Amino acid sequence: MAKLEQYRQLIQEILTTHSQIDFGNPELESELILDLVRDRYQLMHIGWRDEQRIYGCSLHLDIKNEKIWIQHDGTEGGIAQQLIDRGIPKTDIVLAFHSPFKRQFTEFAVC
Repeated sequence: MAKLEQYRQLIQEILTTHSQIDFGNPELESELILDLVRDRYQLMHIGWRDEQRIYGCSLHLDIKNEKIWIQHDGTEGGIAQQLIDRGIPKTDIVLAFHSPFKRQFTEFAVC
């Protein structure tokens, strides 16, 4: 249970840090979606750039079977590396944005 709580806290910290990035656009809002009951975590960006609507998910992570599943990573540096840098073993990170077949060729967990 301590591992699960550590993963929850770490994900919230990382997403909170990403949500505070200033894009220099007062019309663009970062929105954190933290479902602590189902262990689903998202960072959305919502707003306007000139006359164009911005609505999209930058990061989406889930915790399943005591592993962190990266469902979507729209960051430049990659959230997997941030997790590793904070002590999460690659065996506890699933690159869910890759097909199950392709995951076996990565250094990360298959499922």
